Amino acid sequence: MKLTLDELQALVAGELRRAGASEAMTVATARALVLAESQGLVSHGLSRVAQYSTHLRNGRVNGAATPQVLRRKGGALLVDAQEGLAFAACELAVREAIGAARENGVAFAGVARSHHCGVVVDHLRAVAEAGMVGLGFANSPAAMPAAGGRHAIFGTNPVAAVFPRRGSDPLMIDLSLSEVARGKLMVAAKEGRPIPLGWALDADGQPTTDAKAGLAGSMLPLGAASSPKGAMLALVVELLVTALVGANFGFEASSFFVDEGNRPNIGQAFIVIDPGALAGSDHYMDRIEVLVSEMLKDEGVRLPGARREALRRQAQAQGVEVPDALVAAWRAAQA
Repeated sequence: MKLTLDELQALVAGELRRAGASEAMTVATARALVLAESQGLVSHGLSRVAQYSTHLRNGRVNGAATPQVLRRKGGALLVDAQEGLAFAACELAVREAIGAARENGVAFAGVARSHHCGVVVDHLRAVAEAGMVGLGFANSPAAMPAAGGRHAIFGTNPVAAVFPRRGSDPLMIDLSLSEVARGKLMVAAKEGRPIPLGWALDADGQPTTDAKAGLAGSMLPLGAASSPKGAMLALVVELLVTALVGANFGFEASSFFVDEGNRPNIGQAFIVIDPGALAGSDHYMDRIEVLVSEMLKDEGVRLPGARREALRRQAQAQGVEVPDALVAAWRAAQA
């Protein structure tokens, strides 16, 4: 069944509301999940609705949370997500960081006591709209070992960046520091599909093609077959979003993929930079186009974010295909 984005957002919001999310939390979360789905990022879209709803019902998420700025100093600020779903807290952090960057040239906004934050680069869209450069980081429950290790310590710890352009879509970069995002294993497990070797290890530390075994084991860091670089980058992100902002380490948080467990209380961090404070906004905009032109000289180069933006626009115009059974179940529950 094909639904418009507004129709789909209303259905998702209804599920979250029934599970106990506040109105502000419901709206921010439904908007983010439908945005992810519209970009073809199914592992961070509708597949998360049941997970979030269960966490709300089981007390792993505080549905009444109201994010607030706890502390400010110059261009640095700390947002307390109050153990709720992450999206409203991240919106607040990015909004406040944009204002702080206008005043200070650069801002760092940390989010503590948080939950899964979805597609990190989507939180940075407002930064690009403000003509600024944005960086985003997040940790997650332990899924990857340290370099040379066997047991999971770090999350898949995504890194994102957005670079605005003059009159064109921004460059949008978003990558997990595992070989693939863990959400891909979740989708494969639900569909009963195998995964390629090199994505994950089972609980005994052995390579596996079984998605469920991979979820019960650990993810392999980016480039793990030949280099410790992915694990080292995961360590950098882990420290940026935990030790600095007061959030839990990944190994202290229960998995997102189990119904019962603790409130994960993980962290996110956003850096916003005003080009006007450095070489100047016009110079920045001119120079980024020089680089983009050079990149596009080679046939086959695709600018980061181009595919997801094309899919998003298509979804806005034509709607999104959603399984009939899922729509029927949601409508019946909300009737």
